[in-house]
Amino acid sequence: MHIFGKTKAGAVALLIAGGLTLLAGTGILDRPDLAAADALYQQREASDGRIVLVGIDEQALEEYGPYQQWGRDILAETLEKLNRSDSVRPAVIAIDILYTGETGTEADTRLAEAAGRYGNVITAAKAEYDNSLIGNGAGDYVLGKSVVMKQPYAALENVTVQGHINVGVDRDGVLRHHLLEIVLPDGSRVPSMALEAARMYRESRGEEEISLPPVDGRGFWYLPFCGAPEDFEEISLSRVLSGEVPAESFSGKIVFIGPYAAGLQDSYITAADHTQQMYGVEYQANAVQALLWGRYKKEAGNGLQLALLFLILLAAMAGFWQRPVKSSTLLWAVLCGGWIPACRWLYGRGYVFHVLWVPVGVTVLYVGSLAANYIRAALDRRRVTGTFERYVAPEIVGELLKEGSDKLALGGKLATIAVLFVDVRGFTSLSELLPPEEVVQILNRYLTLFSDCILRNGGTLDKFVGDQAMAFWGEPLHQEDYVIKAVRAAVEMVEGGRSISEELKEHYGRPVSFGIGIHLGEAVVGNIGSHRRMDYTAVGDTVNTAARLEANAPGGSIYISRAVADALAGRIEADSLGDTVKLKGKKEGFEVLELKRILGGVAGQENNRNVTKS
Repeated sequence: MHIFGKTKAGAVALLIAGGLTLLAGTGILDRPDLAAADALYQQREASDGRIVLVGIDEQALEEYGPYQQWGRDILAETLEKLNRSDSVRPAVIAIDILYTGETGTEADTRLAEAAGRYGNVITAAKAEYDNSLIGNGAGDYVLGKSVVMKQPYAALENVTVQGHINVGVDRDGVLRHHLLEIVLPDGSRVPSMALEAARMYRESRGEEEISLPPVDGRGFWYLPFCGAPEDFEEISLSRVLSGEVPAESFSGKIVFIGPYAAGLQDSYITAADHTQQMYGVEYQANAVQALLWGRYKKEAGNGLQLALLFLILLAAMAGFWQRPVKSSTLLWAVLCGGWIPACRWLYGRGYVFHVLWVPVGVTVLYVGSLAANYIRAALDRRRVTGTFERYVAPEIVGELLKEGSDKLALGGKLATIAVLFVDVRGFTSLSELLPPEEVVQILNRYLTLFSDCILRNGGTLDKFVGDQAMAFWGEPLHQEDYVIKAVRAAVEMVEGGRSISEELKEHYGRPVSFGIGIHLGEAVVGNIGSHRRMDYTAVGDTVNTAARLEANAPGGSIYISRAVADALAGRIEADSLGDTVKLKGKKEGFEVLELKRILGGVAGQENNRNVTKS
């Protein structure tokens, strides 16, 4: 049964841990988890100053009018200002503006000439995806995905390098990743503007090529933002054109030119800041900086993370199951509190893990285990109370409740106990003279006396058998000085029985007394019986010996064994009867003593109590 119990608990633990793991895998935690990951991982860090933004900002719009009315000659003049000479020019100029189609004006030619003069300009391209039904030649149609690249007009395309400016936000609308390259149907690849800018910068300085970041199955890589909105240096395009900011300020740097005003609709909520939108050129700058630093992060696969989550939840389940609140709370704090810095540590070594999966899963288990433990404790309390309140004093029941329900298991253990038997003498002959109602009333008075004396002295009331009662001390809880408690209960029974005996003699002319026997020794104590019917009792030779002592004790007498007398040496007075009393089943030489009184004074710490026959 015990092995089955463990197997059942293990199966429940596997089921719960597996269920929570599968629940995490459904994506139910994605939104809060992504937000928590952004807060934990995306830490602001100063850029190295190699990237400058030239913004089409409010100042430029105020000076040159609405952007839709700008001619391409404004950008051409900007490129000419930046590329003032061979010795003073940026390493890279990336134009985050899509110039498709010719206007038919001289501005087209001027922009192409300005962009192609120094070979340091990257122009924007953008992929557009078209989902449509495509015939397979057999009369069936399937959903196909075609890619169309929107390129700069021909003159500008021929003299510049292109980089795509596509972005892909996550399902919560937040920009966290960067599409490294676009693969076209013919197998050719279009790098991102940020990748092309980083490559061009390294090449201009004669440095080694960029090491590419790890990408997922869609070609995206996790972008560790170094700056929040407005962290990168931004200079208004109007200040460049006016000469207020000299060309030398941009020499040897990476310059991004693009929209930097809210009305131009080129801004996103990013992982760097959920409260303020980031302009496209700022996003590109963050991507370039990450590529130049090469400190890439790889998102751990969900399969690995789900397996790790399952193992942690299984361990947590084992730690929470049937454990005290303090230890469960400590384990919960360690797992949840430790996971966050562990994620941060792993992030520093290039791995991105889900931040909330473990804390949420462990917290659900913790709360559920507390509730289950509370319910189980309440049920155990009811079981313990229901089982023992009939046998032992309320204070002992309270102590048993602290130990739990182990005491209720079917089976017993060997323990040293003091066993008391008491039996009413003369009750049978008296009952023959009285109506049944009066017999029961008198018997209940005696049995109440017995139970009160036993429970008041911390004993366990084992059973009533007719006019006989059995009790023992020392179990189910260890008791200090339990032998004297058994003797005191016996003396109180004798004292309490005097008044009942006098009443019976006055009313019916016959006194009633009782004999008591007490023995000390080992016995098997526990729940004995079957699962359908069991009793908390004691069995063994010690019990039989106590019963034999009671059977031989005259009315009003308390017979004890030498074991009891030795245990209470100096605390009781008893007369040895030697082996004159023959106990059934006992060999010659078993010494029986008659208890006379409990001694008072410092040694016994008891009041003088005499046992006199009634």
